[in-house]
Amino acid sequence: MAERLKASGVSVIRNGSFLAVAADGEYEAVKAAGRLANAAEWDMGDGLPTQELYEALTANERISLPVVEGGAPIEAPVPALADPPAGAAATLSARYEKPYHMHGSIGPSAGCALFEDGKLTVWTHNQGVYPLRAAIAEALRMEPGDVHVQFVPGAGCYGHNGADDAAFDAALCAVAVPGAPILLTWTRDDEHAWEPYGSAMVMELRASIDGDGKIIDWSHESYGDTFMGRPAPGRAGTPAEKLVSTHFMEDPIDWPVPPPTMGPHVGIHRNLEPLYNFPGPRLVKNLVRGMPLRVSALRTLGAFGNTVAIETFMNELAEAAGIDPVTFRLNHLDDDRAKECITALAGMMAAGKAGDGDGLGQGIAFARYKNSAAYCATGAEVEVTDEAEVKLTRAWIACDAGEVVDPHGLIAQLEGGYIQAASWTLYEQVTWDKDGITSRDWDSYPILRFDNVPEVECRLMEQPGMPFLGAGETVAGPAGGAIANAIHDAIGIRLRRMPFNRDAIRAAALA
Repeated sequence: MAERLKASGVSVIRNGSFLAVAADGEYEAVKAAGRLANAAEWDMGDGLPTQELYEALTANERISLPVVEGGAPIEAPVPALADPPAGAAATLSARYEKPYHMHGSIGPSAGCALFEDGKLTVWTHNQGVYPLRAAIAEALRMEPGDVHVQFVPGAGCYGHNGADDAAFDAALCAVAVPGAPILLTWTRDDEHAWEPYGSAMVMELRASIDGDGKIIDWSHESYGDTFMGRPAPGRAGTPAEKLVSTHFMEDPIDWPVPPPTMGPHVGIHRNLEPLYNFPGPRLVKNLVRGMPLRVSALRTLGAFGNTVAIETFMNELAEAAGIDPVTFRLNHLDDDRAKECITALAGMMAAGKAGDGDGLGQGIAFARYKNSAAYCATGAEVEVTDEAEVKLTRAWIACDAGEVVDPHGLIAQLEGGYIQAASWTLYEQVTWDKDGITSRDWDSYPILRFDNVPEVECRLMEQPGMPFLGAGETVAGPAGGAIANAIHDAIGIRLRRMPFNRDAIRAAALA
């Protein structure tokens, strides 16, 4: 049961290690919360694990599954990585690393709740009112019919950010203070420290080319925690265990241990299967246990990391084969729409004289999202300054999304996705120590700002009468890959650990 102490017009709510304050005014609540935070003493136990992140991703206990044609894992032994084929003219290996990413919602999450006569009403800006109702009812041991969850516009919500958690926090307070409507708002510090992040990943690739520059052997293993942590019935575990405060209540729920997702192109293995024609590719999904941070769905799931790795590696292989990156990709495709998309991008960049000029580099990348949605080829032009900072000068996007109903909306979605992916690629990473998250504001968790937004040229491939293809997240992976390739073209350094910031460039230059 919640414990409520009232003093000076302020209610202090305690349920196990969940602490909150309620007051008639925002100012009084903020001041009281600050006093409570300073007065509280916390038993941190052993704190968060601080093992080197990328070492943990490949050394920890894991569930490893082969991914077969069609992009789904199967319950079978993982085939061993064999020696390169006898006919290989060159064999390359590379390891790519992606940190934890935040959703980074500009407006912190919030929720409102009212508990009256045994009935609970919750107002939220989350993505699913019925899944949240099931999670709240289970956590509070109420009948679902006694919980009403209503959507209202609020701060941005995509994937699984903090909106569900803030709504449940409001519900916890409302039950402790019946009859009073509770508006609970997370601070920026709360949002950065407690939202469920996008999993960190390691991608290990090896490939061989023959004397004609054709890929004759391909292996790709991806390592990461789950991307499937939404509080929804029908998924592994219970809905309530996906809400962060349920683990700190007086009667806490155990943290979830998710099983591997087995559908095609889901979670860690999204876009692990390349669209290119490689004979008998060896593809492996590794669901890693014992990682330090709470994770869930963030835009593209594993597709961003996998596509950046594949598309960066394709450029490395093209260089080894002595073939330009566009031709090299076309040589490994038999999908005409994929070829047309890449060719259109190459034409746009050639017309714009991409990479011409002192200190400029240009790069391309391509993917079809989930191998079933929109095709997208992207280009990037960058400058790397004397201070080792990457400046995005221009960007190009060619997208085949089938028949287009709203071209302006699609272009906005593609441009916005490119900008977010550029921010992931160049700036973003969650940091922590044993006492908790240390990247709790926009200085310690920098994002792309207006002074580094490139000029973007976007072309939609006209496909009247063709099926509509989902295009919401198709641009992110190719955008990151194109930027990585452009940096290499500009300074001759291959970066493999994101973010590609000043420290990463200087470290690579000294390596």
